[in-house]
Amino acid sequence: MKKTPFLISFFFTASLLLSAQQKIEFPSRDGVVIAADLYFQNDTLPYMILCHQAGFSRGEYNETAAKFEKFMYNCLAIDLRSGNEVNGVKNETAIHAKEKNKTTAYIDSEQDILAAIDYVCTKSKKKVLLVGSSYSASLVLKIAAKDPRVKAVMAFSPGEYLGKAYSLKDNLKSIPVPVFVASSQEEGPEVTKLMDGIKADHKQQFIPSSRGDHGSKALWRSNQNAHEYWLAILMFMRGVK
Repeated sequence: MKKTPFLISFFFTASLLLSAQQKIEFPSRDGVVIAADLYFQNDTLPYMILCHQAGFSRGEYNETAAKFEKFMYNCLAIDLRSGNEVNGVKNETAIHAKEKNKTTAYIDSEQDILAAIDYVCTKSKKKVLLVGSSYSASLVLKIAAKDPRVKAVMAFSPGEYLGKAYSLKDNLKSIPVPVFVASSQEEGPEVTKLMDGIKADHKQQFIPSSRGDHGSKALWRSNQNAHEYWLAILMFMRGVK
């Protein structure tokens, strides 16, 4: 895909917009301490909550938080209790959960995302945009179907990761907010089946022209298709009010 001047400008200026990164902590709904990186621009902006994939940490967004800020959001990248380490950043929430003998299945991380929404809603009365990656993509879609505080969702490589007791596809039809879903090329057909259940007026699916990658690491510079993903996100965000 040929890069447009607008996209080139987006990639160039995003690196100049990264606000000071501040590590913060706040409690999950069961008392486990959540570690997060706050990228704060100003108190007039809404918040975007960035959630990582399996085996990872908030470090999944070290490179990409700057570009998400470009959409005029404060960003909060959180450690979910199901995860480990990526890009040299250890998952501190997972460590805290194990210290308290809490279970760390994928579904257990839902309360961490809800606690992050609780936290940012004490800072801003504006609705939040949720970004999920792999299993957390499924969780943010699940939350968006029932939480009126959610403005829109970006889900990278969602799937039926939440256990036999919960069918993501069966519950997506109740999502009322704009939804963007992306995947690798290989994952595309299965993600398309999931998207069929979404009845929201503004929904968009992106499948790259070649291999792509799983989860939000598809947005990293190391993925040769990264610019395609970012262009698709730009188009989606233009329709998010």
